[in-house]
Amino acid sequence: MNERKLDDWIDSFMEFTKESEPPDSFRLWTAISVIAAALQRKVKISWGHITWYPNMYIILVGPSASRKGTAMGPGYDLLMDLGVTLAAQATSRQALISRMKNSTQSELNEEGKMEFHSSLTVFSKEFTVFLGYHNRELMSDLCDWYDCERRWKYETISRQTEEIIGVWVNIIGATTPDLIAASLPPDAIGSGLTSRIIFVCEDRIGKIVPVHFLSKHELDLRDKLYEDLEKINSMVGRFKFTPEFIDLWTEWYVKEGPLENKFSDPRFKGYTGRRATHIMKLCMIMSASRTGSMIISDKDLERAIRILEWAERKMPRVFTGVGKSQIAETLPQVLTYIQRQKTTTFEALLKTFYYDSDEIEMKRIVRTLELSNAVRVVGKNITFIDGLSCVQNLNEEEKG
Repeated sequence: MNERKLDDWIDSFMEFTKESEPPDSFRLWTAISVIAAALQRKVKISWGHITWYPNMYIILVGPSASRKGTAMGPGYDLLMDLGVTLAAQATSRQALISRMKNSTQSELNEEGKMEFHSSLTVFSKEFTVFLGYHNRELMSDLCDWYDCERRWKYETISRQTEEIIGVWVNIIGATTPDLIAASLPPDAIGSGLTSRIIFVCEDRIGKIVPVHFLSKHELDLRDKLYEDLEKINSMVGRFKFTPEFIDLWTEWYVKEGPLENKFSDPRFKGYTGRRATHIMKLCMIMSASRTGSMIISDKDLERAIRILEWAERKMPRVFTGVGKSQIAETLPQVLTYIQRQKTTTFEALLKTFYYDSDEIEMKRIVRTLELSNAVRVVGKNITFIDGLSCVQNLNEEEKG
C-alpha cells in the first residue's frame, strides 16, 4: 500500500480552493464527486444480499453566477489529468451509452479473478442541458445505472439487443432552481431520479475574491492532490468495517434509517428511503479520502452523516419553484429577495416583481411565507425570519 502525501484528500482540496468564491458546500461536494470518479466500480461494500458502489448523483443548485462552475473547475482538471472516462457535457442518450460501452476495463479483484466494469463520470456544468427537457427515457436509464447492475441490456436503433457489463455512472452537475422546474416533469419530482440525487443548494457566492494567483504552496498542494488521486484510483476490492462502525451504524439506522422522514415536504419521501444508501456510499469516499486501507471506521460514518445532514438543511429549496400552484415559480424568488434585504415592504416587492406577479398574487405569496414562518409581517414591514425556510420548516438555525 503506497503511502499518501496528504492526511486527507477532501480537507486538502478545500484548502487548495479556499481562496476562491464558491460556497464551501459546492467545493466540498465537488471533492466528494472527484474521489468517487477516481474509485470507479473497482471498490464496493458487500452487505448481505446488498452491494453498494461509490457512485453518486450530486447536483449543485444556485442562482446564476453563484460560482457553481467555478467550484467544479479544479475537480474537472484533476480528473482530466487522471484520465478517467468523462461524458460530454451535452450528448444524446445513444452517444452516452456508446461512451459507457467503450469505457469497459478489466481489473483483478482481491481473489485474483478478472472483473469487468464500464465506469463513466458525467461532469456537467449545465446539467439541464445534459438531461434535456422532460427526457423520460434518459431519466429512466439514469435510475437503472445508479444501482450499478452487473449487466444492463438495451435496444439499439437497429432493434438489436446489446449489453454493458459492470455499469457504473457517477454524476456531478450544476443548475438553477428555475431550470430544474423547466426540465423535470411534475410527476418525476420526489421519486425516481430525484430521490437518487444529492441536491446541494446555496443562494449566493461564498466570498468575494477580486484578485488571486496560485501561490507556491497551492501549486505544491495541487501536485500532491493529483498524486494521491492516482493512489485512490488504484484501489481495488471490498471495504471492511471496524466493530465501532457496526455499533454506530446499527444505532443510526434504527433511529434515522429509511422510515424516518426528516422533511415535511412529501416529495422527499423517496429520498428518505435511500438515505442509508447515500450514507454507505459516502462512507467509502470518506475512508478513501484519508487512507488506502479499505477499512471504514466509525469516524468515517460520523463524517458522512454530518456532511449529508449539512446538505439536507437547504435541500428542500430545490423544489420551491416546482408545483401546480400559480405562485410556485415566483415564491422562491420573493423569499430570496426578502432574505437578502432582511426587511422590505409590500410596495417594494410589487415594484421588484411587477413582471412576475400582480397585487393579488403577491398578497398570496406574502401570506404563504408568513404562515410558513419564513417571514414576519408587522405593519408595512416584511422581515425575513433568520434561519427558517418556508419549505424546510426547521426549528433550528441553519449552519453555513
